[in-house]
Amino acid sequence: MIEDWQYGGPQEECGVFGIFAPGRDVARLTFFGLYALQHRGQESAGIATSDGNVTYLHKGMGLVSQVFNETNLKPLEGYLAIGHNRYSTTGASHLRNASPYLIETVHGPLGVAHNGNLTNALELRQELLERGVGLASTTDSEVITQMLASKADSWAEGHPAHLDNWERRLWSMMHVAEGAYSLIVLTRNAIYAMRDSLGLRPLCIGELNGGGYVVASESCALMTIGAEFVREVEPGEIVRINASGLRSTQAATANKRALCIFEYVYFARPDSMFEGQTIHDVRQRMGRQLGLEAPADADIVIPVPDSAFPAAIGYSDMTGIPFSEGLTKNRYIGRTFIQPDDELRRSSVRLKYNPLTANLEGKRVVLVDDSIVRGNTAGPIVQLLRDGGAAEVHVRVSSPPVRHPCFMGIDMATYSQLVAAKYDIEGIRSRIGADSLAYLSLPGMESAVRETLNGTRPHGHCTACFSGEYPLNVPNWLFEEDRARLFISVAQA
Repeated sequence: MIEDWQYGGPQEECGVFGIFAPGRDVARLTFFGLYALQHRGQESAGIATSDGNVTYLHKGMGLVSQVFNETNLKPLEGYLAIGHNRYSTTGASHLRNASPYLIETVHGPLGVAHNGNLTNALELRQELLERGVGLASTTDSEVITQMLASKADSWAEGHPAHLDNWERRLWSMMHVAEGAYSLIVLTRNAIYAMRDSLGLRPLCIGELNGGGYVVASESCALMTIGAEFVREVEPGEIVRINASGLRSTQAATANKRALCIFEYVYFARPDSMFEGQTIHDVRQRMGRQLGLEAPADADIVIPVPDSAFPAAIGYSDMTGIPFSEGLTKNRYIGRTFIQPDDELRRSSVRLKYNPLTANLEGKRVVLVDDSIVRGNTAGPIVQLLRDGGAAEVHVRVSSPPVRHPCFMGIDMATYSQLVAAKYDIEGIRSRIGADSLAYLSLPGMESAVRETLNGTRPHGHCTACFSGEYPLNVPNWLFEEDRARLFISVAQA
């Protein structure tokens, strides 16, 4: 993606991780699980553990490797743990908003790691305040935590009789919470995992060699710690993991599924697996489809590092235009707390990329990117290639134009943030200074995501940011500019 987390691109909210593994160093395993999920949130990180008697917590601002060290990992004892990486969106960058949340309740400790957005977070927050519940942060993760700590039957009724105390509370929450959420919950002697009934945000289960289970936002975290992928948590499912093993309860069902298709486009790591297919393979298919739909008369195909590599390879394969590299990336620019001054910020693309002039000199270049959302840095990238000697720059995007805001876990909640909501394709091309610009069509993207050996796939996906067709009811007030900003300031995980 041309725009990344430091320079104004869309951000996934967080990565979540949980583990139940008696006899193992669960804090250390959680550290490495979070390290594998670092791309899902770079603002803060935290780990909570339990030994069955006492719970422990450490969290802080920064990357996983900046928050944790041998000294603060050592006290995190126990045999179960949850972890969280966070990214906020509108200045709510405070330690009080870092996760996981850990509180004491009448039923024992409760820790919550959450990925997603509740579209009715403000209403739920108000109800908690009217009940006399004090809230210390501006996140809907704390709202979820306090809801689970409340009397379950006061939120919803009719739960199955066989559920234990925490399963009842999760079941009740699922029937009043609206929006996107993948949760991992820690109690004294069990962890629970839950996914909203549409399956908007991902969550999967792995099994450790020698015993124990892991739950994570993406399967790449399982592989990092040597766990074997078992399956995805189903939409509307509650999974309990304790000394008795794994127990599943289908708490809610929907007549459709709606996994965020942007996970395939950009967010997920290329080595992760969703719905039985590897992200890297899907992105290559998107690139091939893009080459079929929007070929160009050019000499080389280059990607925007790093997420557009698979799509560029696919585009090259389809068109026969040689694949090359035209940009080298400084992979450490996003890892410092020292912010650039105004002059450096204006040339932020040059902080992150340098052109490979030997590959670009005199060449007609196809620049492949996975998405353009705000369009703030697309123009400087095109100019950088021209400065590096490119004779022509043809931009090809392996997803459709992002024209609509997201309220389900991505920080693009207002139309004013989206360049394609304000300009047509020719207008965007003119703004970024490309010789030509083309996007993958929505049907083309959907076919690439759903392609299998037999050509069919039963799952549905949320394409709201591209199509404007939301899989759930979005209150009208959220589309108002000022109210949407309020939403992302108090409802982000």
